[in-house]
Amino acid sequence: MDILSGFHDISLAQLLLVAAVAFVASLLGGVTGYGTGALMPLVLVPLVGAAPIVPIIAISSLLSNTSRMSAFLRYVDWRRSFIVIVCAAPTCVLGAWGYAHLSGAGAALVIGSMLIASVPLRRLLKHRGVTFGDGGLALGAAGYGVIVGGTTGSGVLLLSLLLAAGVGSVGVIATDSAISIVIGLVKVAVFGVAGVIDARVIAFALLIGIVALPGAFLAKAFVERMPLHVHTALLDAVVLVGGCFLIYRAFSG
Repeated sequence: MDILSGFHDISLAQLLLVAAVAFVASLLGGVTGYGTGALMPLVLVPLVGAAPIVPIIAISSLLSNTSRMSAFLRYVDWRRSFIVIVCAAPTCVLGAWGYAHLSGAGAALVIGSMLIASVPLRRLLKHRGVTFGDGGLALGAAGYGVIVGGTTGSGVLLLSLLLAAGVGSVGVIATDSAISIVIGLVKVAVFGVAGVIDARVIAFALLIGIVALPGAFLAKAFVERMPLHVHTALLDAVVLVGGCFLIYRAFSG
């Protein structure tokens, strides 16, 4: 497979645009735990179409999440990572295998609405001292697995689950990355078996992933100096923006 052939008919200016957006997305993801899945489709769909987007993001995320986890390794909540991985991996296989046959618009509308509602709901539960434990996290992870298997931009849902389960704000980024690496491997394996990974998918995934590598370490410098309440508010803002973006995608097609 000639990977460079994946850039056939793509101009240098377009490649530079993809690289620039990938770097910004990695920096945003390093601060908030979320970004690549929401931003990259905006620049990739006009270049490669909608069908390869999920495999491209899945492969590139292996690199970006590895660098992010390396930067925040000491903050990873390994116990909750294990719970999410065990419950999400089987359902992720189902979501990835059937992603081409699912209604993306309907799913985006439901997910986006749920994410927007999750912020005031989480704040209300926190105000009243209500949280969910490992059982609630496991149940939510099973649903997340189906969604992340067949969509992009659903990483914000994992952020919401981890925050509601009591993971600290910096820990959310680290734990999200650890989980996403394993789930990403599951998705890539399924896409490989399904035959949807070609030279173009690999080429764009490597470009995005390599450009994103330094973003996590730059973001770490910001996060470790950011007050806890500011970081938590920023995470909430990203969840809301992510939900609005998914709803926009649902109506815009």
